[in-house]
Amino acid sequence: MEIKILGKGIEVTNAINEYVERKLERIDKYFENSSAEVTIRTEKNEQIAEIVVDTNGEMYRAESEERDLYASIDKVIDILEGQIRKAKTKKEKMIREGSIKELNEDIAPKKEIVNEILKYGYYEIKPLTPEDAMLELQERPTHIFLPFINVETNKVCVIYKLKDGKNYGIVEPEA
Repeated sequence: MEIKILGKGIEVTNAINEYVERKLERIDKYFENSSAEVTIRTEKNEQIAEIVVDTNGEMYRAESEERDLYASIDKVIDILEGQIRKAKTKKEKMIREGSIKELNEDIAPKKEIVNEILKYGYYEIKPLTPEDAMLELQERPTHIFLPFINVETNKVCVIYKLKDGKNYGIVEPEA
């Protein structure tokens, strides 16, 4: 692992350098080719350690504030290790589930359903003017159409949102 240690307002001694390198061995075991940028700084009475690990295009970052610099480094390493373990577990789970799905599809191929009514929707049809129907459809942002009885013609109509998202259309029977 390539390690770069920066000190802001604090001198990076050999002891700090060796401690950081020894602690980063815990992170290095997860990756073959990685680099770490460690920044240590002091703000008021707090010692802050920040580590950014870059590996194969993935970045992990953690920061910790403690009164003791070594405690801050320990804590930030623990946080990073947790992030890395969580990410690896998530990837492994996705790979496992992906392979199980492929196995199930190979064993029992799905039958494609064609020319069947698969879903029914039920709507309350109220007598409304086209303007009132438009206002009611505007009140329901998740709906794209609304059936209603046109009080002017006494016919069942459907008002729908046009693709431009600003205007509306109405479907009305001829007879």
